[in-house]
Amino acid sequence: MAKFKNPIFSLLLVSLFFTSCNGQKKTEQPTESAAEQLSFTSKNTKLTKTQGTNEYQNVHCIIQDKKGNFWFGTTGEGVYRYDGKEFTQFTEKDGLSNNKVWSVLEDTAGNIWFGTDDGISQYNGKTISKVPYTKGTSSLGTVASGRNAVYSMMQDKSSIIWFGTDSGMYCYNGKTFSNFLDNAAIANKSNLTLKSVQCIFEDKDGNFWFGSGPMAFEGIGFYDGKSLTNFKPQNEGWIRTITEDKDGTLLFATRHIGMITYDGENFTGFSEPQKIRKDLMNTVLADSKGNIWYGSDYTNDKDITTGGLWKFDGKSFVEFTKKDGLGNTSIYSLTEDKAGNIWIGTRNYGLYRYDGQTFETFSE
Repeated sequence: MAKFKNPIFSLLLVSLFFTSCNGQKKTEQPTESAAEQLSFTSKNTKLTKTQGTNEYQNVHCIIQDKKGNFWFGTTGEGVYRYDGKEFTQFTEKDGLSNNKVWSVLEDTAGNIWFGTDDGISQYNGKTISKVPYTKGTSSLGTVASGRNAVYSMMQDKSSIIWFGTDSGMYCYNGKTFSNFLDNAAIANKSNLTLKSVQCIFEDKDGNFWFGSGPMAFEGIGFYDGKSLTNFKPQNEGWIRTITEDKDGTLLFATRHIGMITYDGENFTGFSEPQKIRKDLMNTVLADSKGNIWYGSDYTNDKDITTGGLWKFDGKSFVEFTKKDGLGNTSIYSLTEDKAGNIWIGTRNYGLYRYDGQTFETFSE
């Protein structure tokens, strides 16, 4: 990452972040609580649909928290918590802002944040609270529809929480929200809006990378603490996932051209299986063993969604299909847990765990 290594001392960088996150409309910390006792829409031994959604919806994001619980955000069934024995489903009935959950984050204090199709909610271990949000105007900016989808969230090394929303990039310093681009000290020569950012990543050098979504189609944004730079490799404007492999190479899953990498100097292509539909890549994962996982989704000529899950060990590719026990191969999310298992979220709310030998199904 030598070309863009940040020369600013970390203390100055932290100061810059707090400057960029202040001066905006002040809001109290989330206080609009749900009922004292959550209703818990459902409790089951499997991930079970209760909201009447169709087969085209999916398990969109997965995290494992500090206590070992798993959280699964879906695009219509709210969010599920799995404690190793039972799934507890949380929906709007339990205080969630919206049943479409695009992103989930655990902060350093152990609070769980949910980025939904209509703002954010926070779970403090007892209740779900909506971040203050009113029609037309909110702590996360103003949008014409009165809604503000939150597609991505990340807490950086200085504890600032970043939110990629329909109305732009916002950050939260523990007390107030602010629009990141309102900081006049940031050089933004490309005039990026940072609207509809699908993914946010802080690399090993403390630089920030923003992957744009289809509404803005701005490609990759790079922030080194002073300047915001724009990259659009092969004119690709839609970036779905950003991660970093064990060697520090950045991996970008794109909407149209498959996976691309950045080695600190250049953007290049990456080894991909010939059969995968790289123009509909959804997610990429670099696991602790050094393997690269690819998740793709597509529909063939007969309107049958088939997709694909692949693993690359640096030398060869392995494809996983229904014959291996993967019941749905339309992949939307991939996460490695603390034990080294790979969790896979698919269309129609399929949820699977791969232990290196076999797949186990966790959805009905």
